[in-house]
Amino acid sequence: MRRNNYPYQPLSQNPGPSAPATHDALEAENERAAEELQQKIGALKSLTIDIGNEVRYQDKLLRGIDDDMDRTGGFLGNTMTRVVRLAKQGGGSKQMCYMFLFVLFVFVLLWLTLKFK
Repeated sequence: MRRNNYPYQPLSQNPGPSAPATHDALEAENERAAEELQQKIGALKSLTIDIGNEVRYQDKLLRGIDDDMDRTGGFLGNTMTRVVRLAKQGGGSKQMCYMFLFVLFVFVLLWLTLKFK
């Protein structure tokens, strides 16, 4: 007799008086196994649908973030162009110093607010 890793035992080849009862028992076991398999398939289908919905939601969020980053990059590029133009004009170094001090003040103020919140 061949041994394998399956939990099922091979059927006996000798039909006896209990052959119809054995057949009915095997049929009932087969039906039960089919029902269990159908339940597992339903759970997997539900899980797959949920994963698909989550992927679509995450894709929508990432596209929104990408659009926001593109707008922010354009805004930052325009701002840097203005800063460079301001620095090249006469008296720009004094204004640049004021702007640097203002930015430094804002960062220190934010740091203190977050630290002692």
